[in-house]
Amino acid sequence: MKLSLFNGALVGLLLLASSPLLAGEGTGNSRPPLDRREHLGRSGWSRIIPTHLKVQYAGSMGLISVGCGWDYGRKCRWETDLLAGYVPKFEGSKGHATLTLKQNYIPWALYASDHFSFEPFYTGIYLNTILGDEFWTRQPDRYPSGYYWFSTRMRIHAFVGCRASWHPRKGSRIKGVTLFFEINSCDLYIVRKVGNHYLNASDLVGFSLGLKCQIF
Repeated sequence: MKLSLFNGALVGLLLLASSPLLAGEGTGNSRPPLDRREHLGRSGWSRIIPTHLKVQYAGSMGLISVGCGWDYGRKCRWETDLLAGYVPKFEGSKGHATLTLKQNYIPWALYASDHFSFEPFYTGIYLNTILGDEFWTRQPDRYPSGYYWFSTRMRIHAFVGCRASWHPRKGSRIKGVTLFFEINSCDLYIVRKVGNHYLNASDLVGFSLGLKCQIF
């Protein structure tokens, strides 16, 4: 029964994603498409100017992370972000800085009006590293061979999320403000789950909130 419900939901999402309205295609009447995103192409050196700024709370990349990013592709379905974060000191340990390279895929957006839109689903991956001499990519020689099979410096995360956006009137300096929520898990947590039936879902996932400011 649960499998049938899951298959039905998956088929529904695929049909929704392929809908002409969501794809921004006409339907033969004057009704505007639900997905009204437009990618404003730039040329030359202007392409390196970030299109948005982001602030993210938690997400296994630091207590607070800030950075910039670029959207591109048809209807701005792709985003690449570069974030710097901070992990505060805990139980006597010093604080640490983090760096995160994040790739987002946003398949569609639903516009309730010219000023409000909702992106019910998006996904992606990000690579996070924590800075500090006590973390390593390769196991130090002081440990027996194979004692640590994973890197303590770098983690690969996968995530899903949803976003809601406000779009000011045309001509405003800010093009949009977006609030987003994400659920994530990393490579180490997923490997730990294999063969371990005592781990709950709460032990494998993390949550984060963020704010995006569209400037171009």
